[in-house]
Amino acid sequence: MISAFFIYNQKGEVLISRLYRQDLKRSVADIFRIQVISNTDVRSPIITLGSTSFFHVRHENLYIVAVTKCNANAALVFEFCYRLINIGKAYFGKLDEEAVKNNFVLVYELLDEILDFGYPQNSETETLKLYITTEGVKSERALKEDSSKITIQATGATSWRRSDIKYRKNEAFIDVIESINLLMSTTGTILRADVSGQIMMRAYLSGTPECKFGLNDKLLLEKDTSQKGGSRKTTNAVEIDDCQFHQCVKLGKFDSDRTISFVPPDGEFELMRYRTTENVNLPFRVHPVVNEIGKSRVEYRITVKANFSQKLYANNVLIRIPTPLNTANINLRAAAGKAKYVPAENSIVWKINRFQGQSEVTLSGEAELSAMTIKKAWSRPPISMDFQVLMFTSSGLLVRFLKVFEKSNYTSVKWVRYMTKAGSYQVRF
Repeated sequence: MISAFFIYNQKGEVLISRLYRQDLKRSVADIFRIQVISNTDVRSPIITLGSTSFFHVRHENLYIVAVTKCNANAALVFEFCYRLINIGKAYFGKLDEEAVKNNFVLVYELLDEILDFGYPQNSETETLKLYITTEGVKSERALKEDSSKITIQATGATSWRRSDIKYRKNEAFIDVIESINLLMSTTGTILRADVSGQIMMRAYLSGTPECKFGLNDKLLLEKDTSQKGGSRKTTNAVEIDDCQFHQCVKLGKFDSDRTISFVPPDGEFELMRYRTTENVNLPFRVHPVVNEIGKSRVEYRITVKANFSQKLYANNVLIRIPTPLNTANINLRAAAGKAKYVPAENSIVWKINRFQGQSEVTLSGEAELSAMTIKKAWSRPPISMDFQVLMFTSSGLLVRFLKVFEKSNYTSVKWVRYMTKAGSYQVRF
C-alpha cells in the first residue's frame, strides 16, 4: 500500500515525514519537491517516476503526499488523504501549515494510529478522540477501562461506535445541504446545471440504535435503465447520477428498496454524498440587459427573479455584475438591497439580505467610461451569484422518514433541515 507519507508547505519544505517500509529512503522527499512543487507544468495528482508513484492533494497551503512502490489502489490512497484532512480539521479546526507546525507531535501520533505498515486502519474521528487526546493525563485505572472499550470498538463489527453511549434526551439532526452550479448563455440556454449534495447527520442516541432512513418514493440511480424501451424519464422522480455513503450504511438494503439502514456513529458525520444533473430546479433566474452606447457609456438593467415558494426566503444574496476596465463612474438605482461599485474588483456588488420567493427585483444604472489610448473590446465576464435558501432543494430530494430502533425502545426526536447554496452560479450577458 503506502510506503511513505509526507506533508510539505508551499515552498517545498517537509513538515511531516514518515517512512512505513524499507523500499524507500528519506531522499525520496526531495524528488517530489523538484519534480512537482518546483515544476509549474505538473497538473496531474498522480506522478510516476520509474517504479515510484506520488499521490498528492493540495489543501490550504499544504501538499499531502503518499508515496508507493507497488500498484496501489489510487482511489483508496486519495480517500485516505482526504480522511486525514478531515481528521486534521476535527482536531485543529483548520489544517494548514501553522496548525501542522503547532501540533506536529499530535500529527505523528495520528499517523501512527491510522496507518500500520502502510495500510489504512481506523480513521473515524470520534474513535480516535477516545485515545488520542490533548487533554490532561488520566489515571491508570481510567486508562485500563478506556483501553478495553477501545479494543472492542477498534476490532468489533461497528468500529465507529461504542455500545455504552447514554443520553438523557435522544435526538437526531439531519441537514440536507446542496450546492448548485449553473452556467447560462447570453440567450438563456442552460449550458451546465448540476447539484452536489450531502446529507449531514448529528446523532445523539443512546445504546446501539439501528436507523432506517428513507428518501423520495421515486429515487433513481443512473444505472436504473431497466424501464421499458430504455427510457428513464419519470415524472417527479429524483435522478441521482452517483452517490457515496458512510461506511456504516448497509449497501444491500439500499440496492434492494432504496432505504438507507445503518448504525450511526456518535456525534456528527456525513451520511451520504450525491450528485445530480437531471431536473435541476433553479432557485434564481437572472435576466441581464447590458448595452454599450458608443465608447463612453454602458447601460445596465439586471432583473433577478426567485423561482422558489413565496413562503421561503433566500438569505445573503450577493450579485456581482462585471464592469469595463476603464469605468470612471457609475450611477445605480436598486429596487431592493444595496448596490455599489467596487473598482478593485471591476464589478458592481449588489447585496440583498432577505429575498422573498416568487418576488422580482431590478437594478438599473449606467457606467461612464474614460477614454482609452488603445482600443480593446470588453470581454464581458459572466454575472455571478451567491446565496443561501433554507428549506429548499434544487434536486427535489426529500427525507420521507427516519426511524430509530433500539432494544430499550426509547422515544427519539428527529429534526430535518434543507439548505441550497450557490456553488458556481454564473450567467453570461
